[in-house]
Amino acid sequence: MKPQLFAIDLILLCLSCGASALATSIPAVSTSNFTNLGAAHNYGTDTTTISKVRRKRYITQNDMLAILDYHNKVRGKVFPPASNMEYMVWDDSLAKTAEDWAHACLWEHGPPNLLRFLGQNLSVRTGRYRSILQLVKPWYDEVKDYSFPYPRDCNPRCPLRCYGPMCTHYTQMVWATSSKVGCAVHTCHNMNVWGSVWKRATYLVCNYSPKGNWIGEAPYKVGVPCSACPPSYGGSCSNNMCFPALKTNYLHWFK
Repeated sequence: MKPQLFAIDLILLCLSCGASALATSIPAVSTSNFTNLGAAHNYGTDTTTISKVRRKRYITQNDMLAILDYHNKVRGKVFPPASNMEYMVWDDSLAKTAEDWAHACLWEHGPPNLLRFLGQNLSVRTGRYRSILQLVKPWYDEVKDYSFPYPRDCNPRCPLRCYGPMCTHYTQMVWATSSKVGCAVHTCHNMNVWGSVWKRATYLVCNYSPKGNWIGEAPYKVGVPCSACPPSYGGSCSNNMCFPALKTNYLHWFK
């Protein structure tokens, strides 16, 4: 009788740096200069420029929509409710930086020079999967270890192999002012994950701007939804979130 072979699915979150910012002692830094890099063409109307943008996609439309919609669903339903939660939009320049890092197939946060400005969540999986959300949902699942207003029972810093409760992937997802996200997914044929080589590992990198997860700060303000939105939103509110009144590259991405 021939022995049966079983496929094993594994999924890990990058814990070596906690979540995205790991809040160092570095003060908050303006991201305006960074987020504008390579982004001007996203708003152009020249057909040649648009065609080039269409050829430079770092994730499928379906995966992009699934990730973005899931983030906004989570952000709109936080408890206690948020008064300043901003609607998250897709940022193509963040997706490009995520792609660059995903292609490096390194199981760690990076590159260091960009982490001064960006938040970052990582996830890796081996084996078959039906939806990209199978790599994203574990970030949200950390909510069970989170105690508002900031992590008391979970550790934003942890050693390379972290077995304690984590919640800093979740807090980056619901950081009110982190209103832009860009992700990339890449298949790494030989990826070293904590000393083991994973074959055909699916690696997801999501970059956030402005950076969140500052130590000692709550991810959002508690109150009546949209009652503390920044003036730039002009009082616009949707699904408990401050909603952008102007067109964004999230809409332009499909044109």
